[in-house]
Amino acid sequence: MEKVALVTGSSSGIGFETALALARENYFTYASMRNTSKAGKIQEIAKKENLNLKVIELDVDKEDSIKSAVKKIQEQKGRIDVLVNNAGYGLFGCIEDITMDELKAQFQTNFFGIVSLIQEIAPIMRKQGSGIIVNISSVAGRIGFPGTPAYISSKFALEGLSECMRYELSPFGIKTIIIEPGVIQTNFFSSMKVAYGKPGSPYKEITEKVMNGVKMMAEMGTPPVEVAKTIMKAIKTAEPLPRYVVGSDASMFLEAKKMKTDLEFENYIKKELFSD
Repeated sequence: MEKVALVTGSSSGIGFETALALARENYFTYASMRNTSKAGKIQEIAKKENLNLKVIELDVDKEDSIKSAVKKIQEQKGRIDVLVNNAGYGLFGCIEDITMDELKAQFQTNFFGIVSLIQEIAPIMRKQGSGIIVNISSVAGRIGFPGTPAYISSKFALEGLSECMRYELSPFGIKTIIIEPGVIQTNFFSSMKVAYGKPGSPYKEITEKVMNGVKMMAEMGTPPVEVAKTIMKAIKTAEPLPRYVVGSDASMFLEAKKMKTDLEFENYIKKELFSD
């Protein structure tokens, strides 16, 4: 039986590479994106390689868009075997500088949109008696840093959600996998939004220092294709691990957190981020 996959945020980066990787492994892949005018490159590759890949419009911020996309897949294929929740964005800015509207928008895309999509697709997978849900988190889902509390909080929430899902969905044959990339070579960081708050914010220097540091790290970051390879390895595994860390930087931070006390780790992060 033909297996069907849905990947959100497929116009670039991790979603782009993952959608192609799934299609190359003979999944009929729905590469979803909010703006389908950005689909040219992935469609060109799919046509050249004769892949079973179809671009579909899906905006995780809109309930009707989620329902419409899932309904179309159900009507066309009758099943969904793999869901990769990748769509998301980041917001730079310290907590006093972020408005409540900005914080809510961050959670809508990075968390509530994912919940809505899972609530639409989990019943389909339950009926099938099988399915895999891959949530793209981040090393920032387990480690707090200054300058990005909105983004990091949304990823911490996703980690907790994913752990709960593993208990709840596994009796129905549904596997939940968390992917925790470090800094990846994508346009994610260049397209991050920035909240500076009111003019003269006392946090502007901190925010800019973190932004510059992260962007420098992105130039030497892990290629997104490596994340796609990890996802493929995980979904092919009979009993996948709860978490897969991708990138030497992510592994380094997590190992340091494991080996140090909370205060030692806090001082380590300060040194890494703020020392000249």
